[in-house]
Order: sequence, then C-alpha cells, then structure tokens
Amino acid sequence: MYDEDLIWSRYSGDKTDIGIELMQVIRVMIKALPLEKKLQVLSIGSGSEPQFKILKAAFQSGVNLLDVDSVPLEILRKYAEQRSIKNVSTIQADYTKVLIKQTDAEQFFRNSLNGKKQDLITLHHSLYYCEEKVWADLFSSLYKKILARRGAIHAVMMSSKSQDHSSTTWLYNHFAGKFFDCHNEQDLKLFGTDLEKNKAFSRAKFIRKTHKVKFWIDDFEKFMSVVWMILLYPNVHKYTLEQKEEITGYIYHNFWTSKKPLVQMQDHLVVMKGVVK
Repeated sequence: MYDEDLIWSRYSGDKTDIGIELMQVIRVMIKALPLEKKLQVLSIGSGSEPQFKILKAAFQSGVNLLDVDSVPLEILRKYAEQRSIKNVSTIQADYTKVLIKQTDAEQFFRNSLNGKKQDLITLHHSLYYCEEKVWADLFSSLYKKILARRGAIHAVMMSSKSQDHSSTTWLYNHFAGKFFDCHNEQDLKLFGTDLEKNKAFSRAKFIRKTHKVKFWIDDFEKFMSVVWMILLYPNVHKYTLEQKEEITGYIYHNFWTSKKPLVQMQDHLVVMKGVVK
C-alpha cells in the first residue's frame, strides 16, 4: 500500500489539488489570527507525502505527523533531521483508537501533543480507514479536544458516486459491486451537510467542494498497482485469478492502449472554528 500510494502521489494531480485548497484554508486562518502567533498543525494519517513543505513553512511552532505505519514516519523524520528542520514530531498510533472517543482524545492531547491546541488538523485521504458511522464522533473529539479556539479541519477523500467510467469511483463501484456486492458508502460531502446540522458545530463555518484530478504513468505495472489500491486489493477484497484477469484486461483495453488517464473526483470538506471566511 505504501508503494502504491507513493506512485499515486507522484504521478497524479492529487497533491497539487490538495495543496491548492490547503493554501486557501491557511490564507483564511492567517488573516484571522495575529501575525506574531506561531501555529501548530496535526496531520492525521500523514503517510510520507503530507504536504510537508507547505505545513512546515506555515506552522513553525509545530508539525505533528500521525500515522499507524512507522515506515513513512521514519522517512519524514530523516528528511527533517537531514535538513535541520525543527519542531517536527512523528507520532505512531492508530487514530481510530486514540481520537474517536473524547476521553482518548483528551489523553492524546496531553501526552502526544504536549497539551498544545492545533490550529489546523488535516485528514487527507485518511478517513477511508474509519467507519463512517463514527465520523461524527471523530470530528466532535477533534473539534472539542484538539482544535484551537480559532482553527480549521480539512478532510479530503474520493467521491462516493460518479457516472464517469474513467473515474476511480466508478471502477470501484463497478468491480467491487459486481464481484462482492459492495459499493462506496463513504460520502464526505453528505457527511459535511449532516455535520452542519449538529448543534455542537452551530458556530462553525463549512466549506464543501469537489475537484477532478488525473493520474497517468507510462508503466503498465505501476498503473495497475494504483488500480489495485483503489479497488482495496488485497487488504479488503480477495479477487480470484479470473476476476483479476477481467479487471486487468478492462484497464488495458479501456485505458492503457489509448493512453487514457485515470480520473478521480474528490471531495473537500473544511470545518472552520472561530474563523470567518
């Protein structure tokens, strides 16, 4: 999964898209806060490509990188060490176990964040690993226990529905639906609408957007590795050899031979606390 994600990050427009929206959020925050205030950020499920250069430049008081996997964290730790970049902390933990319950989030705040509120919290493609039924609990814990009095939460993930046959969403819903009767039910945009009705977020400002990004690499094996990542293989669905051959053939004939890029429609949700856009 780490190698597949690295290929996706390097050869798609995903990171650029996230970076553009992230900068919009940071611009609004900086405008609302005193110029002398040093900012802190918590990147949840950071991986090895957490918009590090943007985060380090904007959040000089502290960049806290949380991931369940030690490999990407070690890469980032060494990167910061080699360049003498200060105030970068790597935290290895499963956020679904330390942040969903408010009592656990309070303990995480004191022990892992040294009791320092975070001005920005990012969930960039990390909500896939958390059941949608507890998203509201997660956001409530982050909003109440981790986020600063004036700050923002920025979440990004693949749209749950798309009629575009070249999209990652369509591919997943088509093949996972055909072979396992499984469809993508993680709808970030709808969740944002529901969360906005939650009384606990009555004073928050919500922003919801959907962007299109493209992926292409002139290497069929690597192209397919990203397709398997999208189809949640092999960690969730166990495709048979015949099913793998059908999927591979479909990608070869419908994408590879015509050099057609894979498209991803992805939703952005921003929850701003004490900040007026």
